[in-house]
Amino acid sequence: MEYKTIAKKQKIPVLGIGTWGMGGGVMRSTSNDKQDLQALKTALKLGITHIDTAEYYGNGHAEELVGEAIKRFDRKKLFITSKVWSTHLSYNGVIKAAEGSLRRMVLKCMDLYLIHWPNFLFPLKKTISAMDYLVDAGITRFIGVSNFSVKQMKDAQEYSKHGIVANQVEYSLVCRKPEQEVLPYCQENNIILTAYTPLAKGKLSQWGYNIVLDSIARKYKKTPGQVALNWLISQKNVIAIPKASKIEHIKENLGAVGWRMSTENIDRLAKEF
Repeated sequence: MEYKTIAKKQKIPVLGIGTWGMGGGVMRSTSNDKQDLQALKTALKLGITHIDTAEYYGNGHAEELVGEAIKRFDRKKLFITSKVWSTHLSYNGVIKAAEGSLRRMVLKCMDLYLIHWPNFLFPLKKTISAMDYLVDAGITRFIGVSNFSVKQMKDAQEYSKHGIVANQVEYSLVCRKPEQEVLPYCQENNIILTAYTPLAKGKLSQWGYNIVLDSIARKYKKTPGQVALNWLISQKNVIAIPKASKIEHIKENLGAVGWRMSTENIDRLAKEF
């Protein structure tokens, strides 16, 4: 696995596994628990040690699955991220949500805890104060945000004594909006940009979706999805968390690390999309 560095020289894997859809969508569902658990355990065994989840996913059941999956693995080798939902951003609401996430995952401490979405109904200063408390209390090691604009990130940074180390946003060859402002700000301020939906809901994994992507994949003897992920993680401060519930997809995603395209091909993909 490759790593990038966040605050205090902490290393974070460039490739993780997302869990949206595991344990249900908005509502809890146990119908695919066996497959989801197998996927998570396989990812861990293969070296994908960063798991991203949230209290919102499956109404907490995704976190329960994460807790079940990781219990026989060395905690020190794992990087666990979760998120507080946008309706729980009062001071006490943040703390209660984080404690609930710890219970469901059977953890003493998370590695990274994010504000899932901004919500103007809750004063950001108080929300960030609660996030800082979580670090002080040992509930999480680091704090960050998700789906925040540059203005919102700047405000969060100003309010936080511990600092915002990550912003999780949708980013892929197809979705390039972060390049306008968010990515440059993250790169200039040592903030990790975590790319969710990095394969554009599977489009970028398909042969035949784009001629240039296919051509570069053949050149490197990779799949289109591996090239698309490699394109992301080749950029400064960018990591990716593709969701995968099938073993073959997990193995394929892992093939995105350990190699690099030429600058010429990286630029060619950027221009093509």
